[in-house]
Amino acid sequence: MPFYMLAHRPNRLAAALLALGGLSGCATPMPPVEVTRFHVGAPVVQSGGFLVEPATGLEADSMEFRTYAGAVSRELQRIGFTDEAGLQTVAPSEYIVLVGFDRAVRPAGAARSPVSVGVGGSTGSYGSGIGLGVGINLAGKPKDVISTELSVQIRRRADGEALWEGRASTMAKEGAPASQPGIAASKLAAALFKDYPGQSGETIQVP
Repeated sequence: MPFYMLAHRPNRLAAALLALGGLSGCATPMPPVEVTRFHVGAPVVQSGGFLVEPATGLEADSMEFRTYAGAVSRELQRIGFTDEAGLQTVAPSEYIVLVGFDRAVRPAGAARSPVSVGVGGSTGSYGSGIGLGVGINLAGKPKDVISTELSVQIRRRADGEALWEGRASTMAKEGAPASQPGIAASKLAAALFKDYPGQSGETIQVP
């Protein structure tokens, strides 16, 4: 084989490997998040001390609640609020932040509403026929879809008035990164507080 052909083969192989790497990186895209927010008064509060509390029906000591509460706390601190949990303060926090979440399972191929899996607060397959009409599913069993929703409400402690609230939801196939509680919590919280406080009453899609 001529030397110039041997010299070009490694370059072609490297290019092929890079192309495959790019495809694998695009194989698990994160689904978008649907966000709706409401707030009253102007200007909307953007600072002050807060404590996170669970919405009705949730346990404050559960690992899953702490995961979502932690994600919400990080976003609020990024905006300018102060998480007073663990701080030795004389007066109670100025705000109470109620955090709720819900995870539901929609069986693969089901057209109806998801079935709740008991937490909360507030593709088809391809096949081929062989021989006498025997079908073989080459894609394996279709995976269920996990629907996850995060809800947050900021209340003024003094009179209990709700000053801001929002909901964020997303869906992902079971087993996908976006269906894992830790990843879902971070993504939902980041989308919910993106461009805080947001347009009141408007529903948007956050990539």
